[in-house]
Amino acid sequence: MNKFFLILSQAFMTKLKSKAFIVITIILLLGVLGMTNMGRIMDLFGAGNDVKKIAVIDETGGVYDLFKASLKTIDKDIRLTKETDSSEGAMRRNLEKDKYDGYLIIEQDKEKIVKASYKAEAITDTDTMGALQTALQGVKSNLAANQLKLAPEQLLLLNEPVQFDKEALSSHAKSAEELNQARGMVYILLFIIYFAVIFYANMIGMEVATEKSSRVMEILISSASPLQHMFGKILGVALLGLAQMGLVLTVGYISLSQNYKNMKEGFFEFFGFGNMESSTIIYAIVFFLLGYLLYSTFAAFLGSLVSRIEDMQQMIMPMTFLIMIGFFISMYGLGNPSASFITVTSYIPFFTPMIMFMRIGMLDIPTWEALTGVAVLIAAIIALGIFGARVYRGGVLMYGKSNSYKDIRKALQLTKNQ
Repeated sequence: MNKFFLILSQAFMTKLKSKAFIVITIILLLGVLGMTNMGRIMDLFGAGNDVKKIAVIDETGGVYDLFKASLKTIDKDIRLTKETDSSEGAMRRNLEKDKYDGYLIIEQDKEKIVKASYKAEAITDTDTMGALQTALQGVKSNLAANQLKLAPEQLLLLNEPVQFDKEALSSHAKSAEELNQARGMVYILLFIIYFAVIFYANMIGMEVATEKSSRVMEILISSASPLQHMFGKILGVALLGLAQMGLVLTVGYISLSQNYKNMKEGFFEFFGFGNMESSTIIYAIVFFLLGYLLYSTFAAFLGSLVSRIEDMQQMIMPMTFLIMIGFFISMYGLGNPSASFITVTSYIPFFTPMIMFMRIGMLDIPTWEALTGVAVLIAAIIALGIFGARVYRGGVLMYGKSNSYKDIRKALQLTKNQ
């Protein structure tokens, strides 16, 4: 056991002191601070106070006032100016002089239906164009109502959206509001699990490949068993991951606490963090750790098969695809978490960390289902660990060009001969 803990501490401290790990941690902390202080950053740069100056050429002769009143209720940051000179040359010169950000030409077709064309140096400002279009749609509806001699009450009744109530009959089912809140929270946590599992599992594989390529592996294997060596590294990086994620989450929590009042009705409400259940966070940590242990074991014995670091990415590519498939299925499941396809795939070990967590966050599933998912993962980790240790023991002694899964058989044969 002393050798095991020595390998564990060595894996932890070596990565902790590496420049790459320190730089990535700093980048993550800056990203978290940036996201949690987005409101202050936007205020600092004056975001949200940019007034858009739009020239309007009203060729109908009677729409401008209605259009201006309609737009005022939609976006107060758009300033309209009525232009009498409708020549293209004059309007282009005004744009070049930054007098206007764009100009809108309102006209009528043969059936007296209002239409418009918007012109600017670039049509990338979708918010402004959307506000103009929405305001013009309201004007068009009012003019059409006047032509049809509809009263304002009738027009409101015509445009009123249909009432569509949703009610879950099961006493254990979540309401529509709870589902929307859970969806945002699960979405963020799924991203964290996805990127963390990929990052730390790849770290294990690269570490094994690096030691093997430098011939250090032969010395290490002679002083400790392959099983101690493999799981010492896996658990060492697991502790490193927990330390890094703990630091990031702590900084994020402190920053969010300081900005709670500004983000209470924005970020917190949209992503559902205001009503976050502690059980969801616990399950997120559990499935993150189990997913990491599963994929890092996979990456460790794959790393033992290659002799060059350059071959490592090609070797672990199928493993990366498995993580990506699980993530994409989880994203699909956010829209329909009770689908039978989602239920079945949540019990496939390589997909369980993300899909089962998504189901727990979105649905009120029985505890036994969640525990079954945990048990499936633990069983898969044990089975993969036993098989991986055998491959690892023979694989670390294989040198030469090796980037094929056929080498697993060779590694197992070497293990038998030892």
